[in-house]
Amino acid sequence: MSVRCKLGDIMKQRGLSNKEVVALTGVSRNTITSLAANATKRIDYDTLEGLCRGLDVTPGDLIEYVPDDNTKTP
Repeated sequence: MSVRCKLGDIMKQRGLSNKEVVALTGVSRNTITSLAANATKRIDYDTLEGLCRGLDVTPGDLIEYVPDDNTKTP
């Protein structure tokens, strides 16, 4: 199983740069870069709240669960 951040997808859909997302959310540039590239293992609640408020999204819009391809079926 895998959980992935869809911030990069949202940024592309809206035509937003890292700098613009930083300005909208108050989240650091390094964090935005890491989340947009889906290169992080965790997200703090404060970061999640800033992204949700600044981008007018819900946590479910930002985070996606992707099951493994080799999921066993009974």
